Amino acid sequence: MNTKIRIIANGGAKGMTTSEAREEFTQLVARELPGAQVIFAELGENVQTLVRNAIAEGATVVVAGGGDGTVNAVASVVVGTDIVLGVLPLGTLNHFAKNLGMPAEIDGALRILAAGKTSAVDVGAVNDRIFVNNSGLGLYPDVVHSRERRHKHGAFGWTAALAASVKALFRYRVLGIRVVVNGEQLLRRTPSVFIGNNEYTIQGFLEPTRTRLDAGVLCLYIPHPRGRLKFLWFAVRALFGKSHPDSEFDMTLTDALTIESRHHHLRVSLDGEVTSMATPLRYSSRHNALRVIVPEPTR
Repeated sequence: MNTKIRIIANGGAKGMTTSEAREEFTQLVARELPGAQVIFAELGENVQTLVRNAIAEGATVVVAGGGDGTVNAVASVVVGTDIVLGVLPLGTLNHFAKNLGMPAEIDGALRILAAGKTSAVDVGAVNDRIFVNNSGLGLYPDVVHSRERRHKHGAFGWTAALAASVKALFRYRVLGIRVVVNGEQLLRRTPSVFIGNNEYTIQGFLEPTRTRLDAGVLCLYIPHPRGRLKFLWFAVRALFGKSHPDSEFDMTLTDALTIESRHHHLRVSLDGEVTSMATPLRYSSRHNALRVIVPEPTR
């Protein structure tokens, strides 16, 4: 099959904002991935439109050059098709790239893209939107929203993430929900709800990870400690990867669930982007719906 590669790079990504940096990046792409065309998505430009244009012009591989938000935007267009997603980790956290096993070094990631080994992975879906990492309600979107505001003022990386987390922890409000999952109904008042595309674990300090991206499950996680101080202690222990008694949270693996609320709309995070969505929220796993380039397995 004739492969035509288009790289959609986030022009606002850290390290990509100057003409010199972009020229250096373009030259690196030309050396490691000959024939690939680079398009820089400028601030406010619709990444999904750029992806659709690339496909209309014959691209068979579309590479998301950016963080998890850029990956989500590209994946939302190519999911369920024969178009292959590639990932270049140019963002701040790059969770999806890490879980794929992509190296942080751009030249190494480009060499993996050049090798062209593909695999099918799952995506999560909620109503009419997808996510490749996770979705959250309550505290999680508040953290993301606060972090993005700090990014706009020049704060990046773990400093911004930690500051946003602390601020959100002290301002959170309890969310009342009904969850229909695996034939059961869960009535919960909780500060947060987390839905992962496949199962998440926390290893060490602030290191959520997944060992599989193709198990066809969602991981529902609902903490329910009572009281602000108890929840703060719960959150601090989670940051350091400490375990909790089963009575302090619900953790369920499923392929579908529904979340109902008395609110007509809820703020929902999807791979680091926050949006408002109409309730009820209907979540499902779309098994092996996304074709993506992955590293060759180590021997």
